[in-house]
Amino acid sequence: MVRGRRQLGIRLKRAYLPPTPEDGVRALVDRLWPRGVSKSDAKIDHWMKELAPSSELRQWFGHDPSRWDEFRRRYEAELAGKPELLEQLRALARQGPLTLVFGARDELHNQAVVLRDLLAG
Repeated sequence: MVRGRRQLGIRLKRAYLPPTPEDGVRALVDRLWPRGVSKSDAKIDHWMKELAPSSELRQWFGHDPSRWDEFRRRYEAELAGKPELLEQLRALARQGPLTLVFGARDELHNQAVVLRDLLAG
């Protein structure tokens, strides 16, 4: 019998949406705290700012969907140098639901999408 890998329960959620019990552990993956969100309202369990894109990459990307593929490639290259931090997120996901929290308006083109895909892959 071949045993498959356990599917990690990783969700994505904007920081501006209210937390829910289904979120499980909430990890903010932005370098900057989301503007206008109080720390008590956000209910963030882990602020993983070291896993966020570098300031230079974030500014270059500017959430321009036409730069998405190149942003993803560059961000994955940055993350390759942080295996221990990625493993921390994987360990949290193995324990139960993990929600990667981000501030971007674009829910399809942001660092949390890249992180989720990398962790699940």
